[in-house]
Amino acid sequence: MKQLAYHNNVYTTPPDSETFFCRLFPSLSFYTKLLMNVYVSGAKAKKGAYDNEAWRLSSLKVLRDLECTGMKIHISGTGNLQNLQSPCVFVGNHMSMMETVVLPGIIVQERPVTFAIKESLLEYPVFKYIMRSRNPIAVSRNNPRQDLKTVMNEGKDRLAQGISVVIFPQTTRGTGFDPKQFNSIGIKIAARAGVPVIPLALKTDAWTNGKLIKDLGKIQPARDVHFAFGAPLNITGKGKEEHQQVIDFISRKLEEWQ
Repeated sequence: MKQLAYHNNVYTTPPDSETFFCRLFPSLSFYTKLLMNVYVSGAKAKKGAYDNEAWRLSSLKVLRDLECTGMKIHISGTGNLQNLQSPCVFVGNHMSMMETVVLPGIIVQERPVTFAIKESLLEYPVFKYIMRSRNPIAVSRNNPRQDLKTVMNEGKDRLAQGISVVIFPQTTRGTGFDPKQFNSIGIKIAARAGVPVIPLALKTDAWTNGKLIKDLGKIQPARDVHFAFGAPLNITGKGKEEHQQVIDFISRKLEEWQ
Protein backbone atom coordinates (compact mmCIF):
# COMPACT_ATOMS: atom_id res chain seq x y z
CA MET A 1 0.00 0.00 0.00
CA LYS A 2 1.93 3.01 -1.30
CA GLN A 3 -0.95 5.44 -0.87
CA LEU A 4 -4.19 5.60 1.07
CA ALA A 5 -7.19 4.97 -1.16
CA TYR A 6 -10.24 7.08 -0.33
CA HIS A 7 -13.87 6.60 -1.33
CA ASN A 8 -15.84 9.85 -1.08
CA ASN A 9 -13.02 11.30 1.01
CA VAL A 10 -13.24 8.43 3.51
CA TYR A 11 -10.76 5.65 4.25
CA THR A 12 -11.61 2.51 6.20
CA THR A 13 -9.26 -0.40 6.88
CA PRO A 14 -9.81 -3.13 4.27
CA PRO A 15 -11.30 -6.36 5.67
CA ASP A 16 -8.28 -8.53 4.74
CA SER A 17 -5.66 -6.42 6.56
CA GLU A 18 -5.05 -8.49 9.69
CA THR A 19 -2.76 -11.50 10.00
CA PHE A 20 -3.06 -14.41 12.42
CA PHE A 21 0.19 -13.82 14.35
CA CYS A 22 -0.33 -10.05 14.67
CA ARG A 23 -3.88 -10.58 15.85
CA LEU A 24 -2.69 -13.15 18.42
CA PHE A 25 0.18 -10.99 19.74
CA PRO A 26 -0.74 -7.40 18.83
CA SER A 27 1.68 -5.49 21.06
CA LEU A 28 4.66 -7.79 20.45
CA SER A 29 4.20 -7.91 16.70
CA PHE A 30 3.53 -4.20 16.33
CA TYR A 31 6.41 -2.92 18.46
CA THR A 32 8.85 -5.32 16.81
CA LYS A 33 7.93 -3.84 13.43
CA LEU A 34 7.88 -0.29 14.80
CA LEU A 35 11.40 -0.56 16.22
CA MET A 36 12.70 -1.87 12.90
CA ASN A 37 10.87 0.91 11.04
CA VAL A 38 12.37 3.54 13.35
CA TYR A 39 15.85 2.02 13.01
CA VAL A 40 15.75 2.01 9.20
CA SER A 41 14.20 5.49 9.01
CA GLY A 42 16.60 6.87 11.59
CA ALA A 43 19.58 5.56 9.63
CA LYS A 44 18.28 7.31 6.50
CA ALA A 45 17.66 10.53 8.41
CA LYS A 46 21.14 10.46 9.92
CA LYS A 47 22.55 10.32 6.38
CA GLY A 48 20.30 13.16 5.22
CA ALA A 49 18.27 10.82 3.01
CA TYR A 50 14.93 11.03 4.83
CA ASP A 51 12.71 13.40 2.85
CA ASN A 52 8.95 14.00 2.89
CA GLU A 53 8.24 10.96 0.74
CA ALA A 54 10.34 8.69 2.97
CA TRP A 55 8.49 10.10 5.99
CA ARG A 56 5.12 9.48 4.36
CA LEU A 57 5.97 5.90 3.47
CA SER A 58 7.40 5.01 6.89
CA SER A 59 4.34 6.56 8.55
CA LEU A 60 2.06 4.63 6.22
CA LYS A 61 3.88 1.45 7.24
CA VAL A 62 3.06 2.19 10.90
CA LEU A 63 -0.60 2.51 9.96
CA ARG A 64 -0.45 -0.75 8.01
CA ASP A 65 1.29 -2.56 10.90
CA LEU A 66 -1.46 -1.41 13.27
CA GLU A 67 -4.08 -2.72 10.85
CA CYS A 68 -2.30 -6.09 10.79
CA THR A 69 -3.26 -6.54 14.44
CA GLY A 70 -6.93 -6.34 13.51
CA MET A 71 -7.28 -2.65 14.34
CA LYS A 72 -9.82 -0.75 12.23
CA ILE A 73 -8.76 2.75 11.18
CA HIS A 74 -11.24 5.29 9.84
CA ILE A 75 -10.21 8.57 8.19
CA SER A 76 -12.70 11.18 7.01
CA GLY A 77 -12.79 14.73 5.69
CA THR A 78 -9.66 14.40 3.56
CA GLY A 79 -11.27 16.50 0.85
CA ASN A 80 -10.72 19.44 3.19
CA LEU A 81 -6.96 18.87 2.79
CA GLN A 82 -7.06 18.31 -0.95
CA ASN A 83 -8.95 21.53 -1.67
CA LEU A 84 -6.63 23.81 0.30
CA GLN A 85 -4.96 26.60 -1.63
CA SER A 86 -2.40 27.40 1.08
CA PRO A 87 -0.64 25.84 4.07
CA CYS A 88 -2.74 25.64 7.21
CA VAL A 89 -2.65 24.97 10.93
CA PHE A 90 -4.14 21.64 12.00
CA VAL A 91 -5.57 21.97 15.52
CA GLY A 92 -6.52 18.74 17.24
CA ASN A 93 -6.95 16.84 20.47
CA HIS A 94 -4.13 14.55 21.60
CA MET A 95 -4.63 11.00 22.87
CA SER A 96 -1.55 8.91 22.21
CA MET A 97 1.73 8.49 20.37
CA MET A 98 -0.26 7.18 17.39
CA GLU A 99 -1.14 10.55 15.90
CA THR A 100 2.48 11.69 15.92
CA VAL A 101 3.60 8.72 13.82
CA VAL A 102 0.47 8.08 11.71
CA LEU A 103 -0.64 11.60 10.72
CA PRO A 104 2.33 12.16 8.36
CA GLY A 105 1.14 9.22 6.25
CA ILE A 106 -2.25 10.92 5.91
CA ILE A 107 -1.32 14.60 5.57
CA VAL A 108 1.94 14.45 3.60
CA GLN A 109 0.05 12.63 0.85
CA GLU A 110 -1.63 16.02 0.26
CA ARG A 111 0.87 18.67 1.45
CA PRO A 112 4.11 19.23 3.43
CA VAL A 113 3.68 19.36 7.20
CA THR A 114 5.56 19.48 10.48
CA PHE A 115 4.63 19.30 14.16
CA ALA A 116 4.91 21.34 17.31
CA ILE A 117 6.36 18.71 19.66
CA LYS A 118 7.82 18.34 23.11
CA GLU A 119 11.58 18.87 23.10
CA SER A 120 12.24 15.49 24.68
CA LEU A 121 11.22 13.71 21.45
CA LEU A 122 14.37 15.14 19.88
CA GLU A 123 16.45 13.18 22.37
CA TYR A 124 14.95 9.71 21.86
CA PRO A 125 17.57 7.24 20.61
CA VAL A 126 17.43 6.89 16.80
CA PHE A 127 13.94 8.49 16.65
CA LYS A 128 15.61 11.86 17.22
CA TYR A 129 17.18 11.76 13.76
CA ILE A 130 13.74 11.32 12.19
CA MET A 131 12.14 14.18 14.08
CA ARG A 132 15.05 16.56 13.63
CA SER A 133 15.01 15.95 9.87
CA ARG A 134 11.39 17.15 9.74
CA ASN A 135 12.26 20.61 11.11
CA PRO A 136 9.69 20.51 13.95
CA ILE A 137 8.82 23.26 16.40
CA ALA A 138 10.22 22.02 19.72
CA VAL A 139 8.98 23.30 23.09
CA SER A 140 10.28 22.52 26.56
CA ARG A 141 6.96 22.66 28.45
CA ASN A 142 8.94 24.11 31.35
CA ASN A 143 8.58 27.77 30.40
CA PRO A 144 5.09 28.52 29.02
CA ARG A 145 5.95 32.09 28.04
CA GLN A 146 9.04 31.05 26.08
CA ASP A 147 7.19 28.09 24.55
CA LEU A 148 4.45 30.45 23.32
CA LYS A 149 7.04 32.76 21.76
CA THR A 150 8.80 29.80 20.10
CA VAL A 151 5.62 28.34 18.63
CA MET A 152 4.38 31.71 17.39
CA ASN A 153 7.64 32.70 15.71
CA GLU A 154 8.65 29.33 14.32
CA GLY A 155 5.08 28.46 13.35
CA LYS A 156 4.83 31.61 11.24
CA ASP A 157 8.22 30.79 9.70
CA ARG A 158 7.18 27.25 8.68
CA LEU A 159 3.90 28.47 7.23
CA ALA A 160 5.72 31.14 5.21
CA GLN A 161 7.76 28.31 3.70
CA GLY A 162 4.56 26.54 2.62
CA ILE A 163 4.74 23.95 5.40
CA SER A 164 1.55 23.29 7.37
CA VAL A 165 1.80 22.84 11.14
CA VAL A 166 0.07 20.35 13.45
CA ILE A 167 -0.70 21.74 16.91
CA PHE A 168 -2.05 19.79 19.90
CA PRO A 169 -3.11 22.56 22.32
CA GLN A 170 -3.96 20.31 25.28
CA THR A 171 -1.60 20.61 28.23
CA THR A 172 -1.13 16.84 28.18
CA ARG A 173 -2.48 13.96 26.14
CA GLY A 174 -5.25 11.76 27.44
CA THR A 175 -8.40 9.89 26.49
CA GLY A 176 -10.66 12.64 27.80
CA PHE A 177 -11.24 16.03 26.18
CA ASP A 178 -11.52 19.07 28.41
CA PRO A 179 -12.12 22.31 26.46
CA LYS A 180 -10.77 24.28 29.43
CA GLN A 181 -7.37 22.65 28.87
CA PHE A 182 -7.48 23.39 25.12
CA ASN A 183 -5.71 26.69 24.51
CA SER A 184 -5.97 28.89 21.42
CA ILE A 185 -2.32 28.84 20.30
CA GLY A 186 -3.19 27.24 16.94
CA ILE A 187 -5.72 29.98 16.22
CA LYS A 188 -3.18 32.67 17.13
CA ILE A 189 -0.54 31.23 14.80
CA ALA A 190 -3.00 30.98 11.92
CA ALA A 191 -4.19 34.55 12.47
CA ARG A 192 -0.64 35.89 12.53
CA ALA A 193 0.35 33.97 9.38
CA GLY A 194 -2.91 34.66 7.53
CA VAL A 195 -3.70 30.98 6.90
CA PRO A 196 -6.75 28.83 7.71
CA VAL A 197 -7.18 26.38 10.56
CA ILE A 198 -8.38 22.83 9.96
CA PRO A 199 -10.01 21.20 13.01
CA LEU A 200 -8.71 17.70 13.66
CA ALA A 201 -10.64 15.25 15.82
CA LEU A 202 -9.06 11.94 16.66
CA LYS A 203 -9.63 8.85 18.74
CA THR A 204 -6.41 6.86 19.07
CA ASP A 205 -6.74 5.20 22.48
CA ALA A 206 -6.17 1.82 20.78
CA TRP A 207 -2.48 2.70 21.33
CA THR A 208 -2.60 3.10 25.08
CA ASN A 209 -0.21 5.12 27.20
CA GLY A 210 2.35 2.90 28.89
CA LYS A 211 3.06 2.69 32.62
CA LEU A 212 6.86 2.50 32.37
CA ILE A 213 7.32 4.26 29.02
CA LYS A 214 4.38 6.52 28.25
CA ASP A 215 4.79 6.30 24.47
CA LEU A 216 4.82 2.49 24.40
CA GLY A 217 1.58 1.24 25.90
CA LYS A 218 -0.49 -1.85 25.14
CA ILE A 219 -2.03 -2.15 21.67
CA GLN A 220 -5.80 -2.73 21.84
CA PRO A 221 -7.06 -3.81 18.38
CA ALA A 222 -10.67 -4.04 19.53
CA ARG A 223 -10.81 -0.25 19.80
CA ASP A 224 -11.51 1.49 16.50
CA VAL A 225 -9.30 4.42 15.49
CA HIS A 226 -10.72 7.62 14.01
CA PHE A 227 -9.22 10.68 12.33
CA ALA A 228 -11.59 13.40 11.08
CA PHE A 229 -10.58 16.63 9.33
CA GLY A 230 -13.01 19.52 9.49
CA ALA A 231 -13.64 22.29 6.97
CA PRO A 232 -11.02 25.09 6.86
CA LEU A 233 -11.74 28.06 9.10
CA ASN A 234 -10.53 31.54 8.17
CA ILE A 235 -9.66 33.49 11.29
CA THR A 236 -11.44 36.80 11.88
CA GLY A 237 -10.69 39.22 14.68
CA LYS A 238 -9.19 37.48 17.71
CA GLY A 239 -10.44 34.10 16.55
CA LYS A 240 -12.70 33.37 19.53
CA GLU A 241 -15.50 32.11 17.32
CA GLU A 242 -13.17 29.88 15.31
CA HIS A 243 -11.60 28.51 18.49
CA GLN A 244 -15.05 27.51 19.72
CA GLN A 245 -15.82 25.93 16.34
CA VAL A 246 -12.72 23.73 16.66
CA ILE A 247 -13.78 22.68 20.17
CA ASP A 248 -17.33 21.96 19.00
CA PHE A 249 -16.07 19.86 16.07
CA ILE A 250 -13.83 17.73 18.29
CA SER A 251 -16.47 17.32 20.99
CA ARG A 252 -19.11 16.31 18.44
CA LYS A 253 -16.89 13.73 16.78
CA LEU A 254 -15.78 12.18 20.07
CA GLU A 255 -19.41 11.84 21.08
CA GLU A 256 -20.20 10.14 17.76
CA TRP A 257 -17.35 7.67 18.26
CA GLN A 258 -18.27 6.55 21.77
